This record gives sequence, C-alpha cells and structure tokens, in this order.
Amino acid sequence: MAKLNANYEALYIIDPRKNEEDTAALVEKFKTLAEAHATQCEVDEWGKRHLAYPIQDQNDGYYVLMTFVSEPAFPAELDRIFRITDGVIRSIIVCKDEK
Repeated sequence: MAKLNANYEALYIIDPRKNEEDTAALVEKFKTLAEAHATQCEVDEWGKRHLAYPIQDQNDGYYVLMTFVSEPAFPAELDRIFRITDGVIRSIIVCKDEK
C-alpha cells in the first residue's frame, strides 16, 4: 500500500554572499511553495554558520531547516527546485516517518 503522507525535513544552505533581502526572499519563496503543497509547514532559520568543508569556495553558509507533511511527489519537486535555484549551495530532504 502506498503511503499517503509523511513527515519530511528539508535542510538547505544559502550562499552567504547574498544580501539580507535576497536571502529573505529565497526563504520566503520556499516557505510559500511548501505551504501551497504541504501541511504543518515550519521554517527554522539557523542563520550563518561555518561549513564543515568548503563548498564552491565558501567557508560559511546561511542554514534553513524546513519541516512539513506532504505526499511523496512534493519532496522530489522541491529537490529539483533547490538544485536549479541560484543561491542554494546545498540541500537535503529526509523522510522522518510515515503519518
């Protein structure tokens, strides 16, 4: 039987060279997208932190954790959007558990 909804966590890192307005716009873009396709959407901005290793010659990044409940098709689309968005240097989406 296919699962209907599941809890997901999406962690993404925004390029620290973006100014505050651009960073806030990206966070709002992904939050709006998640609210349109998922439920129980929560966004936790961790802020600028040091990376464990350099990514694209950057040692810092702006971390954002987003949790939501959705059908399995939405995280795949969200991952695709993370990969094609300028300013997102890394992202990962994890299924926490079925609901």
